[in-house]
Amino acid sequence: MDLEQGIKLTSFTDNEPPKMILDKKNEIGSKWSEDSRGPWDAPYQIATLGEVEESQKKTAIEDPTMENVTGTDNVGKWSEGFRDPSALNLKKPEKAKAISANTKPASGSQPEIPGLWSSSFSKEYCCIYRVPNWLRRVNPEAYTPQMLLLGHSKKAEALELSKTDLRYMNYMNMERHKEKYLMEIAHRYGTETIIEFSRMIERDEHIIRASYAESTEWIKSAEFVEMIIHDAVFLLGFFLQTGTQKYQRNEDILFDVPCHITPILEDLILLENQLPYALLENLFEPFLFQFRFEETLRDIILRVFRFEGKLKKDVKFRHFTDLFRRVRVATLGLPEEQAARAEQPKIIKSLYNADKLDSAGVEFANVGEENDLSLVIVFKGGVLTMPCFTVEENTERVMRNMMALEQCHYPLSAYVPNISSHFTSKDVIKKNKNWLGHQGSVAEMVNKLCLELVDFGSYYQPIAEKLKKHYNSSLHRSVATLRRVYFKDIWTGTATVAAVVLLVLTLVQTVASVLQVTQSDPKSPPPQAPPRGM
Repeated sequence: MDLEQGIKLTSFTDNEPPKMILDKKNEIGSKWSEDSRGPWDAPYQIATLGEVEESQKKTAIEDPTMENVTGTDNVGKWSEGFRDPSALNLKKPEKAKAISANTKPASGSQPEIPGLWSSSFSKEYCCIYRVPNWLRRVNPEAYTPQMLLLGHSKKAEALELSKTDLRYMNYMNMERHKEKYLMEIAHRYGTETIIEFSRMIERDEHIIRASYAESTEWIKSAEFVEMIIHDAVFLLGFFLQTGTQKYQRNEDILFDVPCHITPILEDLILLENQLPYALLENLFEPFLFQFRFEETLRDIILRVFRFEGKLKKDVKFRHFTDLFRRVRVATLGLPEEQAARAEQPKIIKSLYNADKLDSAGVEFANVGEENDLSLVIVFKGGVLTMPCFTVEENTERVMRNMMALEQCHYPLSAYVPNISSHFTSKDVIKKNKNWLGHQGSVAEMVNKLCLELVDFGSYYQPIAEKLKKHYNSSLHRSVATLRRVYFKDIWTGTATVAAVVLLVLTLVQTVASVLQVTQSDPKSPPPQAPPRGM
């Protein structure tokens, strides 16, 4: 079975001929209550290229950093702007056609192919990006899935792999496993559940497509819905088995051979390998409530990624890459209006490395291993306090994908790459936790993290200015030199103190002798010479 053929949604009853469950979506009523869906039922579609709504002439107030667009407070709530079709070039279906590969290209136009930018780019909904080539070429493997493919961007590339390629076989095995999970959910909770999922995905297809910066017009509508339902239901089954005890696990090679779990979790972090979280929440929150699961999907996901208690309930995220970033940004304790910067931050023009700062008396300290997700940096009293930088096998993948997200989506709020620029010295790395075993590899990894990044300014620019001012002080450098040369350890310090004491005593004795000679009694008669002839 090739990826291009897709995984068909087959019937799960023996007395029915094989056919797609999608064909039955209109025969069965809604499984979930309308109240649990939020504003997703609004009858709008994204207009095709060249169609302009008169209401677009109105000026829309937009968040330039898009920090607070996607909602996770209410089930299925993408954004408040969804209720307003004038804000995003949305049209009612009777006035516009949905974006789909079923629509033939106009005469003389180029056919849609994978990798092109979307012709109807939506700043409001777009959150899943293709990593720019200038970032990818530094380390392509950091952005490439090992086993699991989600969405559409990577599946097109998988078709180009040789069928003897081990990675291709991993992808194919997971596509087959997605079908198994789909059948398992249908067997446990009824085919109506899957039909309802597909109906909701088809209804909101235009919103899902708008989440991708890369065009999806080359994918036919039925194939797109089928792809999304396989990916989404797999995530449901995977998180239920990984993060809950209520879901009775059957024989599953992913969990019976646990070495598969870590690569899948790492693949879920990749920027290009995402599904919109609001889609998952809209589909599965009513499902979990219907079948009396004790926790929300958000709680389960946070437990699986070990983020319990690290993110407030009112903090929103768009997908799993965004979740990893927001957990770290939350440690800064910034109010929403400051976290969503609307003005250009200042660029750090020059920053001395750790060796030079050390020569000026700057001390380095970390806040402890328990705060390894923190982005807080404080410089006070000559001490630069930074978070513990725990280096593991997947550290570079996580950092690079968060940084790629900031480059594409949060250019004015790029906190992650700024923190990494401070870990450029072996003196600093020694103070952090290294699981790679070789400090040289850690230094090389850290030094390459910021390569090819576009600098839009830094949140840490005021700290950089304080460090620069501290280094430029001759007094600080002189004191640091004395400490480094004469007091570098207890033995050197003891010898230095003893030598200083001895020098001082010698000086005092010399001065005392001179004073004794020069300050003799002037009233005493001078000694008389003996008489002549005696």
